[in-house]
Amino acid sequence: MKILLSNDDGYQAPGIVALYEAIKDLGDVEVVAPEHNNSAKSNALTLHSPLYVHQAGNGFRYVNGTPADCVHVALTGLLGYRPDLVVSGINNGANMGDDTIYSGTVGAAMEGYLFGIPAIAFSQTQKGWAHLDDAARMARELVQRMLAKAAADKPWLLNVNIPNLPYGELKPFKVCRLGRRHAAEKVISQTSPHGETMYWIGGAGPAKDDADGTDFHATAQGHVSITPLKVDLTDHDELASWAAAIQAGR
Repeated sequence: MKILLSNDDGYQAPGIVALYEAIKDLGDVEVVAPEHNNSAKSNALTLHSPLYVHQAGNGFRYVNGTPADCVHVALTGLLGYRPDLVVSGINNGANMGDDTIYSGTVGAAMEGYLFGIPAIAFSQTQKGWAHLDDAARMARELVQRMLAKAAADKPWLLNVNIPNLPYGELKPFKVCRLGRRHAAEKVISQTSPHGETMYWIGGAGPAKDDADGTDFHATAQGHVSITPLKVDLTDHDELASWAAAIQAGR
């Protein structure tokens, strides 16, 4: 099996190093990751400046672009072959609920999915890398389970969140839906040395929908949450009512 590994925290982040060490014997694992932290870059592609690829001493290749750039460049010319699976992470912090819209970790995996390749995005629920080796062990178990499905099935995209707990305290994988968050916290304003007002994006809001069956609920109970994602954003349930409204307004 050929596996492409990327992330959004950068090629030197502890999460991608731990994940590589955990899965490197499951197949031919190639790392193509951002040069610097690219959190919250979602599916962004760099279209107006050149991208460069360099190789680190440990063999990882890194790109001066976004997570999606890394996977896109890898799949459209850099690798010279089509991997069987794209894996992203392990991210430093949760990617649950609305986070998935912004997440560069999910964006890297989704880029593989858009190319028709099965993909998995891994995140730890808390920042700080506590119990990272335990999270990598759980990630390895899921990748190992999914290899046969990756080879035999149509493309799929999984978003996985792992609580920062010792391996023995982690509960089994639980398939669930995305929850929802409240609106983000207020922006932080400061005055620059030049007297201009500058703004920093505030932190993510607390969970709004963390009911049983959501990723928030599962991870709070110690489970490793798995949410299958899709790209189609069409509001299928409202297509007919919108058509009627538009027709009525003619």
